[in-house]
Amino acid sequence: MDSAASVATSLELENGHCALAFSLDVQEIIRSVESIEHGATAVFIGTTRNSFKDKIVTRLEYQAYSTLAIKTMANIVRDVQASAAQNSDRAQPILRCAVHHRLGVVPVGEPSIVIAVSAPHRKEAFIACERILEDIKAKVPIWKREYYENESEESAEWKANQ
Repeated sequence: MDSAASVATSLELENGHCALAFSLDVQEIIRSVESIEHGATAVFIGTTRNSFKDKIVTRLEYQAYSTLAIKTMANIVRDVQASAAQNSDRAQPILRCAVHHRLGVVPVGEPSIVIAVSAPHRKEAFIACERILEDIKAKVPIWKREYYENESEESAEWKANQ
């Protein structure tokens, strides 16, 4: 996982983990879900882009209610894993999942969130990865503030996680 200094909080699960961190190591997150029983790994990397509508974004800042956020992320992962298991004829859990979300300042071009899911087949991995992303955006108490070029710090806008 990320170095201990960069992790704000994390939670290990039976077949995965969740973390809120001040930096993300994408390759390490992907490696954490690898399994010789799985032929597919789906990865979503949400990256800070440089624009929003007609404004130039210079950076984002994320804040969270960390205790609730990490528990909610873990529940989302467990729900997705349980759903996949119900739709499978395998005795073993079929998904390994990692969800890491940044906190603090995230410069343009850097990842804000990384979701990695491994599964026996690609369809299961893709479906699980998308469901985790959508549920995180809808349910996890993480807030994003956008800072814009040529505007004062006070004009930065808090955005709903949609």
